[in-house]
Amino acid sequence: MIPTPLPEPIPLLQAASMDTVMAALVALPQELRQKPGLHVVMLRDRRRVLLLEGGALHESFPVAIGMSGWETPTGRFKVLEKIDNPVWVHPVSGDRVADQSSANPLGSHWIGFHRDCRGRDAHDGDQWITIKGCTSTGFHGTPHRWTVGRAVSHGCVRLLNENVRTLYGQVRLGTPVTVLP
Repeated sequence: MIPTPLPEPIPLLQAASMDTVMAALVALPQELRQKPGLHVVMLRDRRRVLLLEGGALHESFPVAIGMSGWETPTGRFKVLEKIDNPVWVHPVSGDRVADQSSANPLGSHWIGFHRDCRGRDAHDGDQWITIKGCTSTGFHGTPHRWTVGRAVSHGCVRLLNENVRTLYGQVRLGTPVTVLP
């Protein structure tokens, strides 16, 4: 018997990713698959963001989503703001982190799509946090690549920096965003 070399790991990962994307497209409600124009669809349960235009898939990215108690909101939204090199403001202390170091969890770009001004009181895995005032939810990069694909955020949608740059360059203010459970 002739020994067969093992397949390269990268093509296997790419094939698995394509299977995930195809399954995500099939799972989309018909109305989203036929919607005209550019729109962003996030499938929380598959931890994937799709950029569609007139039913055609333009991009697909793996994402991190909100952890238990801080779930990424579901529903229909629109892109409200876009910020290049965003400044992160700690929701409890109010401290500002402007640099693009690992201390700034927003990474290279911010695409806001949801604003909630009811305040927040929830556990973050280490402690109870009370946030008074408004919070925003959006797509952003991350300096912590290992978090993508997991439920680890405080509601935002984390992408690899190179992926959020691509998404940032294609969406405009007002672009529809649909977040499915």
